[in-house]
Amino acid sequence: MASITVGISDLKLANPPDTLITYALGSCVGICLLDPITRVGGLSHIMLPSSAAVTGDLNVMKFADTAIPDLIKKMERKGASRTRLKAKIAGGAQMFGAGQTGGTASNDMWQIGQRNVQAVTAILQKIGIPIIAKDVLSNYGRTVLFDPATGIMTVKSLNKNVKEL
Repeated sequence: MASITVGISDLKLANPPDTLITYALGSCVGICLLDPITRVGGLSHIMLPSSAAVTGDLNVMKFADTAIPDLIKKMERKGASRTRLKAKIAGGAQMFGAGQTGGTASNDMWQIGQRNVQAVTAILQKIGIPIIAKDVLSNYGRTVLFDPATGIMTVKSLNKNVKEL
């Protein structure tokens, strides 16, 4: 059994008994996808909502609009069926706000976590993949562990109870 680490702006696949883990989900969103029949699992650590806002960045794994379709294609190559995929998401925190850097919490620049969650939700909905569990927003970071054998997404946060979704 191996624990496969997914970095920031990265995505990986796993089959049981391997698991996937990503650290430092602040405003970023972690997306766990699973085909419950083949047990092909995927985890993407998305940093920004849209590739359209950034020119010249070729890392498709960084953006919700490009990472999610890429993750699905890679999972399909491993035997997953798009029609069976289920999603669990975590992250999208507002890590900075009023007073911390002189900005205001209502300033759109500080709402990146919320924008990431909205983008991920909209893309999954458009593709037809249901989000069956989530732990999003608030103001704290998360570590996500995903086990394709059980489909459980474990969310750990400093000074918070461990959540199994």
